[in-house]
Amino acid sequence: MSLVTVGTVAFDAIQTPFASSGKIVGGAASYIGLSASQFAKEQHIISVIGDDFPQSFIAELESRGVNTEGLECRKGEKSFFWEGKYHMDMNSRDTLTTDLNVLADFKPVVPESAKQSDYVMLGNLDPNVQASVLDQMAKRPKLVVLDTMNFWMDIALEPLKAVLQRIDVLTINDEEARQLSGEYSLVKAAQKILTMGPSTLVIKKGEHGALLFNQDEVFFAPALPLEEVLDPTGAGDSFAGGFIGYLAHTDDTSFANMKRAVVLGSALASFTCEQFGTERLLSLTQGELDERIQRFVDLVDFDIVLKG
Repeated sequence: MSLVTVGTVAFDAIQTPFASSGKIVGGAASYIGLSASQFAKEQHIISVIGDDFPQSFIAELESRGVNTEGLECRKGEKSFFWEGKYHMDMNSRDTLTTDLNVLADFKPVVPESAKQSDYVMLGNLDPNVQASVLDQMAKRPKLVVLDTMNFWMDIALEPLKAVLQRIDVLTINDEEARQLSGEYSLVKAAQKILTMGPSTLVIKKGEHGALLFNQDEVFFAPALPLEEVLDPTGAGDSFAGGFIGYLAHTDDTSFANMKRAVVLGSALASFTCEQFGTERLLSLTQGELDERIQRFVDLVDFDIVLKG
């Protein structure tokens, strides 16, 4: 099944207590596209870049079956740039620089070749921009997944609530779930968020795994313990890409299949943390992914005998 992803294709610069990346390729759609391409055979990316962006990365996406017809390149302008610095625990960070550049007036255009797609991934952007993508689809997609963050809850809550009524799956982290719902308990938070529109909710908890909710069921997938986390930037987007990429590949949106998709998304997120930016996803082999997935299975596999 065809997948449409809208999000940023951009530059990042990462500082951690252990190393610095310099200026590298980043952006939500970059991570989502690479992760989803592990499974989805037909994918479209919608974004905007300046003419300073490396064509080699675009060629890499295309070599993986990603259609870049919806990737607008503006001559004489600069790509979106974000610079951040992580704290020692690698779970919190400070934004040092945000240069919107071409993103300041981004109005996504869905190509005709993508308008019939059954799966849509709305990466973290202004809710009005996310809604405009849905407005351009020729039909109601089979599954719409949306990612957002507390920034949009702070400055665009009403547009966010409006677009939530048009989606199927929301992916946010635990802090964002508490802010959106006004509830501290994640179970209560999920119950409240599921009345806002989405039928399924994924709460990402970083190194503590991910929770999957619908109205009747809950599933928890652990995060793989890593010896070293070099750069967690993009892990959430890699998770989202693996999640929707697998669903599009199998064309199965059941809760049981979403459980599998959560595990696969977690596996891809774990790879992303091992190197700066998109480096690890670019070098990832099928054998490495298969081995990592088995490690996730082994992590939660156990037998128990209850004595009467």
